[in-house]
Amino acid sequence: MSETGILAFGAYIPKRRLQRAAIHAFNGWFAGGLRGLAKGEKAVANWDEDAITMGVEAARDCLTGLDRTIVQRVTLASTTLPFADRLNAGVVKEALALADATGANDAAGSLRAGSSSLMQALDGQATQLVIASDNRKAKPASEAEMNYGDAAGAMLVGQGNVIARYLGGHSLTIDFVDHFRSSGSDFDYAWESRWIRDEGYAAILGKALKNGLGKLGLDGTAIDHAVIAVPVKGVPEQLAKKAGIRPEVCSDPLMAVVGDSGAAHPLVMLTACLEKAKPGEKILLASFGQGADVLVFEATEALTNLPPRWGVSGHLAFRQDDSNYGRYLFHRNLLRLEKGIRAEMDQKQPGTTLFRQRKAVLGLIGGRCTKTGTVQFPKTEINVNPNDRAQGTQEDYPLAERYAKVIAFTADNLTFSPDPPSFYGTIDFEGGGRLVTEFADVCADEIEVGVEMRMVFRIKATDDQRHFTKYFWKAVPVSKGDA
Repeated sequence: MSETGILAFGAYIPKRRLQRAAIHAFNGWFAGGLRGLAKGEKAVANWDEDAITMGVEAARDCLTGLDRTIVQRVTLASTTLPFADRLNAGVVKEALALADATGANDAAGSLRAGSSSLMQALDGQATQLVIASDNRKAKPASEAEMNYGDAAGAMLVGQGNVIARYLGGHSLTIDFVDHFRSSGSDFDYAWESRWIRDEGYAAILGKALKNGLGKLGLDGTAIDHAVIAVPVKGVPEQLAKKAGIRPEVCSDPLMAVVGDSGAAHPLVMLTACLEKAKPGEKILLASFGQGADVLVFEATEALTNLPPRWGVSGHLAFRQDDSNYGRYLFHRNLLRLEKGIRAEMDQKQPGTTLFRQRKAVLGLIGGRCTKTGTVQFPKTEINVNPNDRAQGTQEDYPLAERYAKVIAFTADNLTFSPDPPSFYGTIDFEGGGRLVTEFADVCADEIEVGVEMRMVFRIKATDDQRHFTKYFWKAVPVSKGDA
């Protein structure tokens, strides 16, 4: 019988890292008590990123070098899903250009949504892509604002040549309300931290760790990596010690460089652990949220043969220092700025057009003429080759994973952009195909003719009248972190 476990992993961390000192410099007059948290930095999503776009990027990282046709189901876990009544995982499926026969579902309602979805996938038979992504808001001058960061993690699980075999898991479900956010609210409401630490982490998660190891017949000393996703300094080590696990094997919670990424945090931390784990080592993953999940894996030799990917380490290295707290507030819709009349364009997205062109819009799938070899975007009935206007000869030609080079570009300071200036231009793809598109996450000194670019899935615009988010692909400069 084939082993069940993790087949691949990936992560996404936004490029911008907001300095916590910049937050405190603005709010310190009011919330001086937060000075102790004003250290390090946190990852912040750009204006055109959300739980869907970050989830897509983590999934692409996870699927590096793999045949995507093996994916049978996609789960997107998040407490900040953009749509309440639209299948968010369905958008991810389209962006990844997976087959229409692929199953998809959303998971929400708890910070355990990611780890619980992973456990459910491991208990099944299908090859499943489990993604966890969160982009949480916090009130200015709050402890949450200092702690929350944005990120996404992804795990491909199934049977066969696993990189980490699944040894088993254990769950507790208890309606312990350490914090909550009601439907329609923007911000979490949290209870007193000491009570959460003593009655939540120590009692509930501590019990789950002890019972989970006992259920699997493991001694705590057998654990080589303890990924305890609790974003409170010292607590993971205390929990590990009580469970008989050596405190020194606890993984870095990434609070100083990423922040607490909510439902994504367990999978992000697990990705960071798998990047350095060695064959034969046992890995424990524990998460908390109205109960607790405990999962145990054993790394295999297949881990050493996994194709290179960004992972957590690659994204941590690909960073941009950010001290612009005002921009952060504006991108979170926490600061109202005069946008001007150029921002008043109606962004209505006809559902009929989106459905008919979903492969092009969401999957960036163009066309290739089977007669002349000409590549074009979008795919049409008539070939754009001026020497042969062949009709009905085009096949689907995915462009999202192909590099491109800048042919021409503009930095536009007149049109409205949430992050001016607006960079856009013409790019030519390797192997053919030309596209005029926006650029993302760029500075003026990063763009010139001939610069190599890669494609990322982002928010194109938001229809504020109907509260609909429009997605498309943008280009960003290729970096050393690209696999």
